[in-house]
This record gives sequence, structure tokens and C-alpha cells, in this order.
Amino acid sequence: MADPFRLKVLKALTTVLQGITPANGYEHDMSKSVFRGRIKYGKNDPLPMISILEAPIPLEAIRTAREYEMSSGPWELLIQGFIDDDLDNPSDPAHHLMAEVKAVLVKNKRAERGNNILGMGGRVVEMTIGQGSVRPSDEASDKGFFWLTLTIRVVENLEEPYE
Repeated sequence: MADPFRLKVLKALTTVLQGITPANGYEHDMSKSVFRGRIKYGKNDPLPMISILEAPIPLEAIRTAREYEMSSGPWELLIQGFIDDDLDNPSDPAHHLMAEVKAVLVKNKRAERGNNILGMGGRVVEMTIGQGSVRPSDEASDKGFFWLTLTIRVVENLEEPYE
């Protein structure tokens, strides 16, 4: 079965983030540690770990004329990364991992010159990388983590969601 367009975008983003490896000049190896839709990690999950989540409240879309079922608008994603803390400076490792995530996203965006972001044939037309926020371990997570917003503008055919 084919994937809906938005799932194709999420899978392409997963592949980009899996490119964070020492072979590509990064400190971390995320080749097997990027997931979609995971809000927590478990004891058996690899660290560091990245999860791609959708924002809980969607941003507004712009629809074209009534005879067409095309929609264009921002889609806000949240990239969350978990990593072991440093004993002296607990949030430092999360800053390193978030920096690598930002770098690989910018690299993909520049390589495609805005015409084919995430390899979606011109249907992802813009990518805005947020500032991000780093947190040390606390009562919510026993590992340091970061949140990074990624807003992408997509053009999708609502009548043909698998297109």
C-alpha cells in the first residue's frame, strides 16, 4: 500500500536525520535512532534518539479555488532528541545533538536550493528551522533532551492524498 503524502514527507525527513553519522562528519550516529511519533523512550531504546512529532494543533492552510482540492500551508513538526547527560554540565550533550540536527536540515535545504526540499518534487516549498530549547533531565525525563520546531510549507492534493 502506498503512503499518504504527509507520511512520505515524514519518512524523507527521517532519512535526512539518519544522515547524522560520523562518516558524514558528525559526532553522533543516528543511522538507526530516528523515529516518528515517539514521545517517550524506553530502557531498550538507543541513546541518543530522535523522534519526529506533529504539533498538537495544526496551523492554518490556504485552499485554492473550489474546483481544485489543493491546499498549501505551514505544517509544524517537533523534533525531540534524547541523550545521556554530562555529569558536570547536564544540558551540553543535548546542545551538541540539536546543533547537528540543525546542520543536516540546512544542508538538505541548501542542496535542493528550495526547489526539491526533502526530495518531494517541489511539494515541500519552504523549511523554517526554529531556535530550539534544551532541557536537562528532570521529573519528566531522566535524560537530557531538546525540542526543535521545524515548520515546512507543503502543497498537497486533498482529493488524492496518496499522490
